[in-house]
Amino acid sequence: MLFNSLDFAIFLPVVFVLYWFVFNRNLKLQNLLIVAASYVFYGWWDYRFLSLIFLSTMVDFLVGSRLAGEEEDRNRKVLLWISIVFNLGFLGFFKYYNFFLDNFISAFSLLGGTFTAGSLKIILPVGISFYTFQTMSYTIDVYQKKLKPTKDFIAFSAFVSFFPQLVAGPIERASNLLPQFYSKRNFEYSKAADGMRQILWGLFKKVVIADNCAEFANQIFNNSAQMNGSALMLGALFFTFQIYGDFSGYSDIAIGTSRLFGFDLMRNFAYPYFSRDIAEFWRRWHISLSTWFRDYLYIPLGGSRGGTWMKVRNIFIIFVVSGFWHGANWTFVIWGLLNAIYFLPLLLTQNNRNNLGVVAQDRRLPSLKDFFAILTTFLLTVFAWVFFRAQSVTHALDYLGGIFSKTLFQMPNFFNLHGALLTIVLTILAVMVEWVARREQFALGGIGQINNRWLRWTIYGLVIFVIGVYMRTEESPFIYFQF
Repeated sequence: MLFNSLDFAIFLPVVFVLYWFVFNRNLKLQNLLIVAASYVFYGWWDYRFLSLIFLSTMVDFLVGSRLAGEEEDRNRKVLLWISIVFNLGFLGFFKYYNFFLDNFISAFSLLGGTFTAGSLKIILPVGISFYTFQTMSYTIDVYQKKLKPTKDFIAFSAFVSFFPQLVAGPIERASNLLPQFYSKRNFEYSKAADGMRQILWGLFKKVVIADNCAEFANQIFNNSAQMNGSALMLGALFFTFQIYGDFSGYSDIAIGTSRLFGFDLMRNFAYPYFSRDIAEFWRRWHISLSTWFRDYLYIPLGGSRGGTWMKVRNIFIIFVVSGFWHGANWTFVIWGLLNAIYFLPLLLTQNNRNNLGVVAQDRRLPSLKDFFAILTTFLLTVFAWVFFRAQSVTHALDYLGGIFSKTLFQMPNFFNLHGALLTIVLTILAVMVEWVARREQFALGGIGQINNRWLRWTIYGLVIFVIGVYMRTEESPFIYFQF
């Protein structure tokens, strides 16, 4: 079920009414409703894969329960590895089986051998990369004794399958989300209103920005051989804002929806395109995944505590794994490698934590130094996104070669250039809104503080009107569903 669908527009109010007006007196029933609603939400796509969520829930719940009474270090490690192998095994099979098989056959043929094996027509379960990492965090935290294992299977099931963030995050930690299922939730109007504002801005970014940018990005990337350099540059920029509007829009809707039910999820995006270096970008982009890899992979590997070689090794590992997490294609690996290369000079010169605060905190506009730092970081990010979007490494290299040619300074040669101008204007306006609101958790976060009621509702009405104008009749999936 998509957030930007009629199905969800009916589903959400029904669950909301049942949650607050029918099951509000019994915490257990509220949690059970969340589990049922989450399974309906996920099963709307393909009910067959509900078994994967249930099995993952069962395995990690049982492993956590066994860890509670096990003191022998060897046995605890065995239990931990049962969870890791089970979860990564399912993830590896559904997401990477054909990739490894095809690359094994190619490598074998290069050595002069012949090997034949048929690829499987495997359907990738939506959101599998997200909920497997979420449930694994529970087992790891229990193993490390950072979290007490739960005895409440319903609460744990709700934590694993919580429908607002089930499919594309944020990837929640058990230490943050699971305890919220133990406590009675009381409806708070201010919290719900704030959630609605965040849902509204998330829909704007998805429907108005991402979906319109996608139309032109797809047109240019799919016909890149016929495009000149300026058109290719525009295509890269369209995709840059498409993926941001699409993914951060999903996160805003997920976080806002959670607030309607009394839950607080972690922030997943913090205006990443205003970053002054790549290190800051990765503190602001897909925060739940970046911090997951930091805590469960980078720090256990030694982090930045060792010598130069260990620092370099760990940075490359973390970014390559992050790239591979996104998909079974060498383009994602190279995208990760590029970001590692961008990040490395900052780490080696100990400048990776220079920009921790909000840019231009006490000013309306950035300084010239900040402006050029933001522009440089943004262009490096655009360059890397080409590999993320391209169909193959060859496609990406040809695409970049086309950008850095003399045709970069010609008029773009793709059709409907005039139509693209309106999308560019809307995107610039969205960027301006986010710049003004960069101190807030999300772009409409400060609207509730406006005392003038008519002004507030005029803003809401305008945003809703624009969303209505650009809402498509066909459903447009979110990019990160494929990961």
